[in-house]
Amino acid sequence: MTKLILYTLHVSPPCRAVELCAKALGLELEQKTVNLLTKEHLTPEFMKMNPQHTVPVLDDNGTIVCESHAIMIYLVSKYGKDDSLYSKELVKQAKLNAALHFESSVLFARLRFVFEPILFAGGSEIPADRAEYVQKAYQLLEDTLVDDYIVGNSLTIADFSCVSSVSSIMGEIPMDKEKFPKIYGWLDRLKALPYYEAANGSGAEQVAQFVLSQKEKNAQKA
Repeated sequence: MTKLILYTLHVSPPCRAVELCAKALGLELEQKTVNLLTKEHLTPEFMKMNPQHTVPVLDDNGTIVCESHAIMIYLVSKYGKDDSLYSKELVKQAKLNAALHFESSVLFARLRFVFEPILFAGGSEIPADRAEYVQKAYQLLEDTLVDDYIVGNSLTIADFSCVSSVSSIMGEIPMDKEKFPKIYGWLDRLKALPYYEAANGSGAEQVAQFVLSQKEKNAQKA
């Protein structure tokens, strides 16, 4: 039996994307929590495994794979019964890759732009310009959803990646349902997955609660 170990932190959106992917593939992961706030990712042991000292990291019987998108592609390619989650067909694969880059360079990047000053620099408010930057990302995602899912009318790893970031930021930067109906419809389809709540929903709620708590603590120190 293959032993898959995921070094992870459940509140981290990229980690939850991998959890969603593993659930969709029917894979069991041995999860080892790496606490970033206590700098467990900077230990010599972890940095030897991943010099970029980020989570998630997958250990597949000694094969180390870093970065959530790379991990999901690896898991689908090696363990998937078919290529439905990450197509081998060149044109669809190109669209999937573009969607993954959109998630990392726009959705997750803007989440970090909002959260990191609060989590690591003592911030107690979200500046209006940063909130507006997130709203623009919502609009880009709304415009992207020309079908039921991020790429076409079937579930792919692009959905796992994008939903992990969007569901996390919504708790701090509200999304108008009337303005972004396609996103809400897409979210409803993902929430209907039997493994969604355990793999992503609960973690997204934890992020919102933690960021709010940290804002309040920082305000008291100011």
